[in-house]
Amino acid sequence: MSRFKFSHGCKRVALGGSLLALACVASGCSAVSRLSQIGEEPKLTSIDNPTSQPGYKPVSMPMPKPETVSYNPNSLWRNGSRSFFKDQRAHQLGDLLTVTVNITDQANFANETQRNLTGSEGSAITDFLGAKTLGLQQQKVLPGNLLQANGTSQYDGKGSIQRQETLTTNIAAVVTQVLPNGNLVVEGKQEIRVNSEMRELIVAGIVRPEDIQSDNTIDSSKIAQGRISYGGRGQITDIQQPRYGQQVMDVLLPF
Repeated sequence: MSRFKFSHGCKRVALGGSLLALACVASGCSAVSRLSQIGEEPKLTSIDNPTSQPGYKPVSMPMPKPETVSYNPNSLWRNGSRSFFKDQRAHQLGDLLTVTVNITDQANFANETQRNLTGSEGSAITDFLGAKTLGLQQQKVLPGNLLQANGTSQYDGKGSIQRQETLTTNIAAVVTQVLPNGNLVVEGKQEIRVNSEMRELIVAGIVRPEDIQSDNTIDSSKIAQGRISYGGRGQITDIQQPRYGQQVMDVLLPF
């Protein structure tokens, strides 16, 4: 009897796991995770090595031929050296530097399209199948002209876009890779939690050591292949976003 209860319990667990998997597929595992965090503040992610993340890929860029280092007698200078004295600016794996993000974007677009079309088609044939030979009652049934058509089409479309975005902040980034020509691949991530809202700032790209200022800072406009993302998650973001059902209907409905 106890063996039957144990087997029945296993079936119940398996059934519960199947329902949970079905719920994850139907509504998304993110919704299940959000349900488990009701009443709690968004959790900060742990500090990890960026190169160990699942989506991390080393950067491969066209590189010049490496320069052979040679030393001259009675000289402290060597070929390929970037400076005479060593400074504290980032130059190797694991070094930190500060990225100054200063983005001001403004765009205004206006477009208007108008179209008017008027058409008229008719034939000069008024005697349809010898209508004049018929009586007055029969003539009323037959058309006066063999062919006559009129058409009018009007279209007026207007559209305008006004956008203004400003983002000014500083974020510390870490050197994750040194390319063969000396350029540095940097990546930085910052999370700020205010009440129940999490703000995330991500900066990544390639910088030249020469563009790094003496105070170990660099402007975001000097980052090649720059990737800057600023967003958030939490209760305010959830309220501002439409529900999943509405998003699905917006994609599927043709009108």
